[in-house]
Amino acid sequence: MNASCRDLIDLEWVSRVRVNTQAVLKRAQSIQGQKLPKKQWQSAWLLKAVTCIDLTTLSGDDTPSNVHRLCMKAIQPVRHDLLRKMDMHDKGISTAAVCVYPSRVADAVRSLKAANSSIPVASVATGFPAGQTPLESRLQEVRSAVNDGATEIDIVINRMLALTGQWEAMFNEIRLFREACGDAHMKTILAVGELETLSNVYKASMVAMMAGSDFIKTSTGKEAVNATYPVAIVMLRAIRDYFLCTGHKVGFKPAGGIRTAQESLVWLTLIKEELGSEWLHPHLFRLGASSLLADIERQIYHEVTGQYAALHELPMA
Repeated sequence: MNASCRDLIDLEWVSRVRVNTQAVLKRAQSIQGQKLPKKQWQSAWLLKAVTCIDLTTLSGDDTPSNVHRLCMKAIQPVRHDLLRKMDMHDKGISTAAVCVYPSRVADAVRSLKAANSSIPVASVATGFPAGQTPLESRLQEVRSAVNDGATEIDIVINRMLALTGQWEAMFNEIRLFREACGDAHMKTILAVGELETLSNVYKASMVAMMAGSDFIKTSTGKEAVNATYPVAIVMLRAIRDYFLCTGHKVGFKPAGGIRTAQESLVWLTLIKEELGSEWLHPHLFRLGASSLLADIERQIYHEVTGQYAALHELPMA
């Protein structure tokens, strides 16, 4: 699965990469069977997960008012009284970012600025989720989101280029998106559920990083298959290979279908084991989620009070 460091100067080696699928599946099975933190240790890890969430709304019925509620939840993701009982009320716990469609970026920026919050606004772009619109339209969407105040852009690759082995064309497209982002961080969505093979996942990961991605991200959340542990292992090994060759750290963002607190603990464990504790921070690890936060807060409520909360006791954006 590894590319030599010499190979990273060009793209010819990409087509020759092969992934040992059985070894990846065995590793994925082992990570799911590990013991996870309990009691106060679990709560600490769950708060770590909260700080890595890109709190997301990507619905056709998004409005300025529900984007505003999302921003307020991002600022205060866990009830203040629960944080106080954990002696974490003054530690600045917030989500890593809020993520919206380009047309809602200005709403999110306005809400966060009014609340005197520095939480970044992320925007999907480049014809999300399919990436099938004309190239100039995709580039303009990036520029528009940046102009409206987005400081993070989640782009989607053109899957056709990956499926037909046009790696140089994919590299060139991503480079154009990188330039359009300017100073904004760029997260590249691979839409792994549509790449067919783990070898393609590794190849797309490498090309995305070589083209200047700050993060590589599993999915749009709109595919039939989203963030799975085998796919994540392949992407994380690509990140590690790239780091060993270049010294440059690229972040990782699983997204799509991550809904429970227990799952977030597995993801944190996987990141720590594959990449190390340095990656367990928002600048290198994000969780793309919309409903995950509600379950994490519910688990923290249980740890603090010994009871499970009724739905109305933990309002969610």
